[in-house]
Amino acid sequence: MIVDRRQFILDNTRPQRPPHTPELQLHLADEITPIWRMTEEALAEIGLPPPFWAFAWAGGQALARYVLDNPGVVAGRGVIDFASGSGIVGIAAARAGAARVLAADIDAFCGAALALNAEANGVACAFTDADLLDASPPAWAEVILAGDICYEKPLAERVMAWLGEARAAGAEVLIGDPGRSYFPREGLVRLAQYEVPTTRELEDMEVKKTAVWTLP
Repeated sequence: MIVDRRQFILDNTRPQRPPHTPELQLHLADEITPIWRMTEEALAEIGLPPPFWAFAWAGGQALARYVLDNPGVVAGRGVIDFASGSGIVGIAAARAGAARVLAADIDAFCGAALALNAEANGVACAFTDADLLDASPPAWAEVILAGDICYEKPLAERVMAWLGEARAAGAEVLIGDPGRSYFPREGLVRLAQYEVPTTRELEDMEVKKTAVWTLP
């Protein structure tokens, strides 16, 4: 079964402005249950991953907000949006003047979501579905942005090690996290904290206290 990813996203989302980054417009799902059920039932035979790209998660919204409010962090620099999902963070970086943005996510549907969302915001971002963790961080990446990466322990440990390698090589690393269970606060510096409106379908509360951290 061949799925037109772009059309699937258009059919199951609508243009919306995330509450914490209202200057950005993204194709997002209104409710989590219908699209999740559809991907599980109707498309299970082709192995469609859970549609994380259909929602603006709290960590990504906070990180995007920080980048938009502090454009000097990315302006004129090469940026990776790691585990990009909808592309909200990479799009914010492009809007803030990044010289180059690569959004990376192992779910190829994120590439289609990014293309639609970048177009909606008048910016250009490249995309890869390669697993960047399989190699050292690219030398050209001066800034690595990562939102909501610590919801599974093995992945969190692997990502943090990779980000640490990037920092040791001179890259600036910023992480958006709303208090995920496996987020290691030790050895990090908090740059900002936000109250991010969300939904109980996605989170355990309607407003999620979310911070942006950096590796010193």
